[in-house]
Amino acid sequence: MSKVAIIGSGPCGLSILRAFQQAEIKGEKIPEIVCFDKQSDWGGLWNYSWRTGSDQYGVTVPNSMYRYLWSNGPKECLEFADYTFDEHFGKPIPSFPPREVLQDYILGRAKNSEIKKYIRFDTLVTNVKENGNQFSVTSKNKIDNKITNEFFDNVVVASGHFSVPFIPEYDGMNSFPGRILHSHDFRDAEEFRNKNVIVLGSSYSAEDVALQCYKYGAKSVTIGYRNNAMGFKWPTGMKEVHYLDKLEGKKAIFKDGHTQDADAIILCTGYLHHFPFLEENLKLKTHNRLYPPKLYKGVAWQDNLNLFYLGMQDQFHTFNMFDAQAWYVRDLIMNKIQTPSSEEIAKDIADWVSKEEKLEDPLQMIDFQTEYTVNLYNEVDYPKIDFELIRKHFYQWEHDKVEDIVNYRNKSFSSAVTGSVAPIHHTNWLEAMDDSMDTFMKTKL
Repeated sequence: MSKVAIIGSGPCGLSILRAFQQAEIKGEKIPEIVCFDKQSDWGGLWNYSWRTGSDQYGVTVPNSMYRYLWSNGPKECLEFADYTFDEHFGKPIPSFPPREVLQDYILGRAKNSEIKKYIRFDTLVTNVKENGNQFSVTSKNKIDNKITNEFFDNVVVASGHFSVPFIPEYDGMNSFPGRILHSHDFRDAEEFRNKNVIVLGSSYSAEDVALQCYKYGAKSVTIGYRNNAMGFKWPTGMKEVHYLDKLEGKKAIFKDGHTQDADAIILCTGYLHHFPFLEENLKLKTHNRLYPPKLYKGVAWQDNLNLFYLGMQDQFHTFNMFDAQAWYVRDLIMNKIQTPSSEEIAKDIADWVSKEEKLEDPLQMIDFQTEYTVNLYNEVDYPKIDFELIRKHFYQWEHDKVEDIVNYRNKSFSSAVTGSVAPIHHTNWLEAMDDSMDTFMKTKL
């Protein structure tokens, strides 16, 4: 029997565990599976923790989840095909749920899958290297410091790429008298009430952290972009300016000549694909992009097709794309799908990378990732889901944000699995200060 190591039990790790479990339910013989997770519970980044930096064992905290996070895309675009929101909650719920509600849904499927038996919690993978036709995997239990070395036929890297922050340096940081942090360590927007906040970045985290600070009473929010402004119709008290040049005391000076007094600087400057546990020839080295090179079908390591990466793309699609990837990887491991020649693999990767490099706007990017996801979906037995409807939802979502960046979360979408239409939430997002599941799930206040 072959043996598979899965590194991480966040959404991607749970997807591959679910994929194997579903095959076993159908009577198929699945490999021996060991899933390693350095946290004490499953869920990956969805495990909200007050901790930043290191945990009580000196291990880096991976969590980037903040207290008042709400989904910044329609839940209908990430819904599992085999476990719907309607099934989990017993009724349709609004399209933009807060963190606690989404986490409950993600873990609901995992709890119904009987997959926890495969996971070794509080266990840190410290080294993965090729050993003949296998992989040598060294792990360490954080609690008792026991080190274990085992051999596996396949390794699935499902550790994500939004946990090791990229932190740039700007002149004047050392003498800035306020607070400087990366969004990785952002936990509670209340901290910045009545403060002048600088947010550096122009992607989803910058957009949402800036809106969080505005919602919870920041005095002003100034967003500094490096290349392209987000360009939304920001409310009074928010603005975008071009690229931080330097800090002089509390004054932030931008390349376009704008100046702003600042009490806090939040770096929404992205994350590194960082895999210190992999030997050099196995490491994916890429910036955040829709199609990382050297990954056949976006998942199989070109230089060793027994090594797989899940969820390493920049993302419009998330959980159901992870599922499509996981089902595909499962079928490669179980020899239900055969890989082509090395020449064909190289050409396939080059074709996708070339197409990605020609993309010019978000709608083209949505089309590209939808095409990629459907390409995998058509090869596997993942349950029926309407990716064409999801594509249309993403289009509408982009339009809604351009029209009203503060209120786009008050819209409603329909499920690509059940067709049910989400109700409108009882409270506008900007006024919904209580984001607990109990309050969210009430039909009205």
